[in-house]
Amino acid sequence: MHYYKQDRGILDLEEEWDLVVIGGGATGLGTALDAASRGFKTLLLEQSDFAKGTSSRSTKLVHGGVRYLAQGDISLVYQALKERGRLLVNAPHLVSKEEFIIPCFSWVSVAKYFAGLKIYDWLSGKYSFGRSRFLSRGEVCAKIPGLDPKGLLGGISYFDGKFDDARLAVNIAQTCIEQGGTVLNYVQVTGLLKDAKGKISGVDAQDTITGIRHKIYSKAVVNATGVFVDEILQMNIPNAEKLVRPSQGVHVVLDNSFLNSESALMIPETSDKRVLFAVPWHSRLLVGTTDTPIETQSLEPRALEEEIDFILSTASRYFKKQVKRKDVLSVFAGLRPLAAPGKNDMNSTREISRDHKLIVSDSGLITITGGKWTTYRKMSEETVNQVIRTANFENRNCFTKDLKIHSSEVSNSDSHLKIYGTDRDFIEQLVNENDEWGAKLHPDFPNIKAEVIWAVRNEMAYTVEDVLARRLRILFIDARAAIEMSHEIARLMAFEANRTSGWIGQQVIEFKLIASQYLLEPFIETEVILITK
Repeated sequence: MHYYKQDRGILDLEEEWDLVVIGGGATGLGTALDAASRGFKTLLLEQSDFAKGTSSRSTKLVHGGVRYLAQGDISLVYQALKERGRLLVNAPHLVSKEEFIIPCFSWVSVAKYFAGLKIYDWLSGKYSFGRSRFLSRGEVCAKIPGLDPKGLLGGISYFDGKFDDARLAVNIAQTCIEQGGTVLNYVQVTGLLKDAKGKISGVDAQDTITGIRHKIYSKAVVNATGVFVDEILQMNIPNAEKLVRPSQGVHVVLDNSFLNSESALMIPETSDKRVLFAVPWHSRLLVGTTDTPIETQSLEPRALEEEIDFILSTASRYFKKQVKRKDVLSVFAGLRPLAAPGKNDMNSTREISRDHKLIVSDSGLITITGGKWTTYRKMSEETVNQVIRTANFENRNCFTKDLKIHSSEVSNSDSHLKIYGTDRDFIEQLVNENDEWGAKLHPDFPNIKAEVIWAVRNEMAYTVEDVLARRLRILFIDARAAIEMSHEIARLMAFEANRTSGWIGQQVIEFKLIASQYLLEPFIETEVILITK
């Protein structure tokens, strides 16, 4: 068994690297994996935890993009559909096929969406997830019992993919290590190093856990920091023009009983001409998203009241049951790094490019931004190809099209542990090591204590938030339950990592402050359940 947690105290970062990648989201991790798999000496640095930002806050879709097809972006959709198929093959433990149903309330809608989705089917070719078809009113109601049938004529069924975004990020990090790369979370780049000719020669960085500062020399540096790319670009050239315009997307999580369905609902045109999804995810219902221009970036963006109201009111228009604030189990916001618009359209995000941009500065700094999770592998391939050209590296072929992601496994198991793929066996072995670790963490969730031990030992989890937000995903599923688990999570982590009782208390306080932002109703301290057995 490979242990993935690298000893920060003995790791020599100050040797010269072929490539330093800044940013541990989808694109950064993909770029590091691509480079390492080609044999380049690769180091990735992430200022917080892997996928802390945008990459853990998606709509959980692996898709070609039906709405991009409506906008006429055939090339983007075609490429995304190919990558969707590759993801299903390379990470089947995390990616699955999902039926989506578009309810239709006029025959014009039936004709429009049926025709459009037949083009979607055709573009998917050999990577098809299933064929679209018309559903009668009765079939739609049978598949989605929670849908309000008033005025419904029928619907269009089509197939796309869904996945667990943060867990894929963690598994990509592990795959990168298996390929010879080094990936570190909680190491912040504080400056760029340049040689006498003004060319990039590395980075200044600080380990935010140990406090140790490093000068790290590298033949190439990639800026893959998502909505934070402009901060790195301004380290390169102070007052550089902004490349990114963030757009905020908000999701709410409800009990699955609202639709009582294994199929997802897709509303292709809401009152403000956007798209709304309701997707079954981890036995709950994920509903979103919004598309709001934002001026400032944050690792913990806050949902705006008008965004929450929009989602609840739009969902209530289509659900049999009205959705109230008290029904929301968790609400979270993410920032999309969209390419900045021209001067003629500064307030709309619908027209800002969803495609990615790859830019090489005069100093040799390579910046990649935009795009989406589905196409992360292709973006990463293009980025490493650019690194080879810019740094005059030996031209080596890309292998990631067919490279299996860590713990890849096709499984028909009903166990919640199947999301770990082949690592499931090792987690079950931990229960044999300590009977206590087989106990559930919370009565409403199947997760067991061994998963926390595994996350600390093998998934580079350093904080309670790392575990509850991006390893177990419970903060995103039910924030109140996550708070109730937080003390026990901290206790288990402290046991495994030899931390003090003071660390436990501080971690619980810090986690509650973060988790409170995911609740619409205040958490009452007396609700805490301490589960220690």
